[in-house]
Amino acid sequence: MPSPPWFYSGDLLTVEYRTDPARVADLLPAPLSLAEEDPGAVAMIWADWQSCSSSRKELLDPVQSQYKEAFVVVRCSYKGQTFSRCVFIWVDKDFAIGRGLHQGYPKKLGSMWQTRPHAFPQASPSIAPGGMFGASLAAGDRRLADAVVTLREESPTNGFVNANKMAHHRVFPNIDGPGDAFSELISSGAAEFEGGQAWTGDAELNLYDSPNEELTSLPVQEVIGGYFQQIGVKWNGGTSLERLDG
Repeated sequence: MPSPPWFYSGDLLTVEYRTDPARVADLLPAPLSLAEEDPGAVAMIWADWQSCSSSRKELLDPVQSQYKEAFVVVRCSYKGQTFSRCVFIWVDKDFAIGRGLHQGYPKKLGSMWQTRPHAFPQASPSIAPGGMFGASLAAGDRRLADAVVTLREESPTNGFVNANKMAHHRVFPNIDGPGDAFSELISSGAAEFEGGQAWTGDAELNLYDSPNEELTSLPVQEVIGGYFQQIGVKWNGGTSLERLDG
């Protein structure tokens, strides 16, 4: 895995919804707490990525650059500041898991699919009013979620739940007993960001029970809306907020 910076270009399909804030609180370890505004807001996001290091050599061997992911984001508060936090995430490539360990993302293997747009839409939706995008997530031989977003109009944002810097824990347990050899709360975000026109629309989201997953611990109580945007991001490290190892 090459050292950062890492570069990403991709399509993001997002469904935002509200759940019981107490369910969100259950997933926030100290020293994090619920966000003051809309504490039960959740975003489920599918992303179809192409990524590379500074050398860009991965782009010429696409198995090293292309991957898909689905992830769930909530918001939280740390010392009066609102952060976003990824609480669940599935990817389909091992190099993405490796990067996630460094970034504090709790990545697991899964199978994700989402509708792709194309400039010639004979077999794709248009990024325009009425365009319909579907997505699915499975892991451990079981479907965990599916969604449909029908675009309605241009949007000034791609939603609000995933719009802050991330607050993540990086944890390595002790090898010879209880406790952690290393535990740190970090903040990170895009060092550079470019985005196409964001679109919003109507959304449907279904979550399914699984004996080995916790996604339905954040049940859908109210759908806020759906979004689609094509983006480019540079990630180049983060900031240590607090060392928690003892």
